[in-house]
Amino acid sequence: MKAATVYDIKEALQALAPAQVTELCLRLVKFKKENKELVSYLLFDAHQLQAYLAGIKAEMETEFAGINSSQVYFAKKSLRRILRNTNKQSRYIADKAAEVELLLAYCQNLKASGLATKKAPVIEKIYLGQISKIKKLIGSLHEDLQYDYLRLLDKITAS
Repeated sequence: MKAATVYDIKEALQALAPAQVTELCLRLVKFKKENKELVSYLLFDAHQLQAYLAGIKAEMETEFAGINSSQVYFAKKSLRRILRNTNKQSRYIADKAAEVELLLAYCQNLKASGLATKKAPVIEKIYLGQISKIKKLIGSLHEDLQYDYLRLLDKITAS
């Protein structure tokens, strides 16, 4: 079965009654956890972005505190899980400045954890990949934001 285009779906949704649209949304939310998380963000958290970002950063800090650093393998798995969650949250927000903020917090926590050293090239590669992603995202922002975020990035990479 071939999925319809976004345009076709939009047209069909506009033709439906509001009660039917609500039914479709509720049915969609039941199928995947990510759908439920996205709808929850849009309904309850989208209007207070800074508080939502603060909550994500706090959750990220607790996850960094719980990393098993006994072996590089376990540390890498934990770091990838935290990064996957961070990327998912930034997709929900759909704001490049917020994504930069979350990735900067990730890199800052990684740097503070002491895991991103030359002794673990796998973890160093994760760190450097996020730094390059941040630089690319910063380039697409407004000039004032670029300056602010580049200063934060320099602080993180310099220490």
